[in-house]
Amino acid sequence: MAETAVSLALEEVFQLLKEETNLLRGLHKNFSDIKDELVSIKIFLKDADRRAADEADTNEAIRTWVKQLREESFRIEDVVDEYLWLMHRVNPPERRALVCKITSLFKTLIPRHRIASEIQDIKISIRRIKERSERYNFQVSHEPGSSSSSSTRETENGWRDPRLSSLFIEETEIVGFEGPRNELIGWLLDGSADRAVISVVGMGGLGKTTLAKLVFDSQQVTTKFDCHACITVSQSYTVREVLIKTMEQFCKETEDPLPKRLSKMDDQSLVIEVRKYLQHKRYLIFFDDVWQEDFSDQVELAMPNNNKGSRIIITTRMMQVADFFKKSFLVHVHNLQLLPLNKAWELFCNKVFRFELGGNCPPELEAVSREIVQKCKQLPLAIVAIGGLLSTKSKTLIEWQMVSQNLSLELGRNSHLTSLAKILSLSYDGLPYYLKPCILYFGLYPEDYAINHNRLIRQWIAEGFIKSEERRTPEQVAEEYLSELIHRSLVQVSKVGFEGRVQTCQVHDILREVIIRKMKDLSFCHCVNDVSDSITVGKTRRLSVITSPNNLLKSTHNSHFRAIHVFEKGGSLEDFIPKLCSRSRILKVLDIQGTSLNHIPKNLGNHFHLRYINLRNTKVHALPKSVGELHNLETLDLRETLVHEIPSEINKLTKLRHLLAFHRNYEEKYSVLGFTTGVLMEKGIKNLTSLQNICYVELDHGGVELIEEMKMLKQLRKLGLRHVKREHGNALSAAIIEMQNLESLNITAIAEDEIIDLNVVSSPPKLRRLHLKARLEKFPDWIPKLECLVKIRLGLSKLKDDPMQSLKNLPNLLKLSLWENAYDGEILHFENGGFQKLKELILSHLSGVNSILIEKGALLSLEHLKMEKIPQLKEVPSGIKQLDKLKVIDLVDMPDEFVKSIDPDEGHNHWIIKHVPIVFIRQWFGPKFYDYEIRTINSSFKES
Repeated sequence: MAETAVSLALEEVFQLLKEETNLLRGLHKNFSDIKDELVSIKIFLKDADRRAADEADTNEAIRTWVKQLREESFRIEDVVDEYLWLMHRVNPPERRALVCKITSLFKTLIPRHRIASEIQDIKISIRRIKERSERYNFQVSHEPGSSSSSSTRETENGWRDPRLSSLFIEETEIVGFEGPRNELIGWLLDGSADRAVISVVGMGGLGKTTLAKLVFDSQQVTTKFDCHACITVSQSYTVREVLIKTMEQFCKETEDPLPKRLSKMDDQSLVIEVRKYLQHKRYLIFFDDVWQEDFSDQVELAMPNNNKGSRIIITTRMMQVADFFKKSFLVHVHNLQLLPLNKAWELFCNKVFRFELGGNCPPELEAVSREIVQKCKQLPLAIVAIGGLLSTKSKTLIEWQMVSQNLSLELGRNSHLTSLAKILSLSYDGLPYYLKPCILYFGLYPEDYAINHNRLIRQWIAEGFIKSEERRTPEQVAEEYLSELIHRSLVQVSKVGFEGRVQTCQVHDILREVIIRKMKDLSFCHCVNDVSDSITVGKTRRLSVITSPNNLLKSTHNSHFRAIHVFEKGGSLEDFIPKLCSRSRILKVLDIQGTSLNHIPKNLGNHFHLRYINLRNTKVHALPKSVGELHNLETLDLRETLVHEIPSEINKLTKLRHLLAFHRNYEEKYSVLGFTTGVLMEKGIKNLTSLQNICYVELDHGGVELIEEMKMLKQLRKLGLRHVKREHGNALSAAIIEMQNLESLNITAIAEDEIIDLNVVSSPPKLRRLHLKARLEKFPDWIPKLECLVKIRLGLSKLKDDPMQSLKNLPNLLKLSLWENAYDGEILHFENGGFQKLKELILSHLSGVNSILIEKGALLSLEHLKMEKIPQLKEVPSGIKQLDKLKVIDLVDMPDEFVKSIDPDEGHNHWIIKHVPIVFIRQWFGPKFYDYEIRTINSSFKES
């Protein structure tokens, strides 16, 4: 990853040269020289990185060269940050007086001299590294799809490729592919006579090649096609090689003569020859392990669409490859999943006990065996590889427990597991340089940790991993990076929101072990998993503490941490955080979410480079005033802390993009207005011109003036305000009109009877989410015009007219919540044709409603219905019967009569909800928010 390190260092130098027009005398040329040297080295780095990572290349000097260049890149990043920190001390924004500047220059004379010396030393080191590069004959980076020196060696010696064995697995050894096999065969043999592509997509080790080859070789399939070819593509290929090998296989199988001088033909003649051969045949071609998105364009012309039902199978780790074929082909995509648990166990037993014990696991080894299978996380290749290792071990409990306990260690050193690590590493090695640090970041998080995607991408931005683009925010670019990692089958989506957007994600545990090994090799991060772990790890860039932090400080002298993540709740952080932070002047990310921290050190402002601070779910109750010194801060996450007042000094932070602060009281009895508390802010908020998210601000002592200042926040995407009064209405309406980028608006009144009239003349064109918890004199006429709205929540509104009439035609509405007497009437009426896209409907605490009418043709997409505490509703709405897509009904504190009517055994209305797979019945017994008794009616399960 020297290429990545150099790219990040270059980015810092570019920014420095662009923004620091008044560099201290002499330093501009020195930084410029370093930039030029790095640019000239960078063009060879892909080849150097590849050769350094290639185990076949035993030239230790190359690996040393790459390591030295990476370390010099780290030094460059550090010296740039040291320089910027020093300039901040010389010329802080609030101190412009000449006397102050002169005093600061004298104080910083020694640090400036040290920095200048360091830069000179770096220049000399970089020059020497560049000179040595000529000895190793590095090649200029190749374009995707061409072969490199190392990949050529691999194809010349195919027996070294661990993927090859997937093409030769006996059918009797294959477990868990019955369903996918039948689906693929159906696509191959049935359907349109048009040429079609069947894509098998998934992460490395899922068994894509095994499944596709099983289908390709099936007699049921082979007899239906005139000719067949199976070609392994991989990352190193040329189109000529692919087409020549395809023709060779066709002719060998059919015993047709191979066209003369095939290998001597030019590209056009070769394509014509293949087309001519296939023109009148029903052909089947299997392209295994395709990596390049444009592979479709490269082979399309040679594969005629002759209306004979020809088929092309591809396996790939990248969804983009499958999608690219859609330009010219009919495409079927099978997204291969992990094995079901029972099949994972069956595969394990087949591999370990195939030739003994009748294929069964002995009782004394079953517990540890299931533990090992669990660690494989249903990944077939991991089960096969580890099963192969265990089949060579003696069948003793101690031996197997050692394998289970040291699985990550075995992955790096045991020859039985080498192929597993190498196959998973291929996905990392094939990434563009800008995605490599992004995927490595998953290794900082603990095993099985579901990572919030907003948290992750904000950390990527703070670290400088995201390329800046003119017309898109860094958050939008980072979202694209995450999507690319998901489409490359490296990142698994753990949870999806009602909009279909990723909420949490993670990597497979075995891939995580590979990532951790790479992190260590690349000095990317050191993970402390045990109290005995030493963290004297040289210039490692990041520290992740996944254990009690006690005693860690005794063993570290590292002052080069750019990120510190602490996940363990135990142990005392009161000494750990201040001391560790004090040694890391270049710290950019501090994430201590969910820990037991009570206090933030007063000298927090010394960390000039901090861009991201996450204190969520800690016991911190106040921020020091020095937070105003963090001029580079982009994200401050105070959610679920005890912080209630934000120091006025925060208004100096012109780069702040996300200010997230609220506390929800789950321990006390629920109160509609007291459940969530926000924070108090002083005037001056207009200076936070980069702000995108701010929630929730209480308007108690800012009032109209504070709201008027918010007009200046042109970048605002999310705004949450609490304790809103009637007199704030006009100012708030005027501010909202100015917020043309606003996507989420949350307004909560100060009291249940406080009327908030929002006279928004021109509604925000991008508004997607709207929460109004306030009394309304009438339904706002601008809401039905919100074409982008996907979620609306109304509470305390006490509307006299049925709001369904105003909301029913919102074109993109997916989630609707009416709660806490949002509607004062008796009948809610969902008319035919209304709410065509709505997926989730929540009706809660509606004391007057006694009837809900759902006409045929309404709510056609509804999947989740929640009804809570509607005391007058005695009968279940009969229209539910026609909601075919409904998956879950959640009933909370509904009247006894209502609940009895849907009882599976005695309820006269059970027929209405009989088709719904799951019906929850909850009864609150208090006093805490989540104190519920729950029972489930699983109608579909009972019927089956």
